Amino acid sequence: MLFYIVRRVVYVIPIALAVSLVCFLLVHIAPGDPIDAMVQPDTPQEVIDRVRSEYGLDRPLPVQFGLWLAKLVQGDFGTSLIKGRPVLPDLVSASGATFVLACTGGLLGVLAGCILGGIAGVYRESWLDRVLLGTAVAGVSVPHYWLGMVMVIIFSVNLNLLPAMGSGPGGSTAWAWDWAHLRYLILPSVTLAVIPAGIVTRTVRGLVSDIISQDYITTLRGKGLRRAGIVRHVVLNAAPTVLAVVGLQLANLMGGSILVETVFAWPGTGMMLNTAIFQRDLPVLQATTLLLALFFVVLNLVVDLIQTAIDPRISRR
Repeated sequence: MLFYIVRRVVYVIPIALAVSLVCFLLVHIAPGDPIDAMVQPDTPQEVIDRVRSEYGLDRPLPVQFGLWLAKLVQGDFGTSLIKGRPVLPDLVSASGATFVLACTGGLLGVLAGCILGGIAGVYRESWLDRVLLGTAVAGVSVPHYWLGMVMVIIFSVNLNLLPAMGSGPGGSTAWAWDWAHLRYLILPSVTLAVIPAGIVTRTVRGLVSDIISQDYITTLRGKGLRRAGIVRHVVLNAAPTVLAVVGLQLANLMGGSILVETVFAWPGTGMMLNTAIFQRDLPVLQATTLLLALFFVVLNLVVDLIQTAIDPRISRR
């Protein structure tokens, strides 16, 4: 087990290097010149060339990548071309906001999906199963941004119950677990939870339906095992697959909340990335994209290790 953990952790290193290279190339091959966002249209060419040289944008791409990677190893994520200050403090703040939103939305989605999927699996082929399965399919099919706008119109504009934008009163970006801040979290987290709830519901429904039809479950019932014991066996057998799906959904929420954060003006990495795209701020783009990609890689590693720990049938060599 220890050897497997060490090997999986070592595998993350080349994956991280590959991810950093892809992030770097994707940002640099995109159309547009980042210097255009920093200077006025009538700026003399010699000034443009000097600014380009100061930021190292006049060097070949392999050299730029090597310098960027060397700075990353030292904890330097670069300096914003637009704000003129280090990217790391803003990235840490935005990552915290996204983490709060993604975890809340993920928790809601997983709880709803497990409950609805379990009910649908137990009462498979019934009208309740069809209703819940249809609801799950509708949840997966609804676009995040559309649902977010609809919820803003209903609960913020028409009913005036919840705030439409921001993460705190008075435009504050500092988070606190009190009702004044939680009010701002409700709409975006529910919006973000709909798709994972639908996916988890369908997964759990299929697993529960398959497990309770197995012969050993019938045997356990015949021996007089109580309902709680049967539920325990079902949960233990479904847990590894559900955990893998949940891990992927949490990673998707961290990296895929750009539109939701934009709709609700949530000050997270999605909003930061969206702003950097329009401003062509290369250091911010590179740092944000790399962080989200690495989070995906690390979360997959954690889920893999947890699966190994809870399921002795999985052989890791």
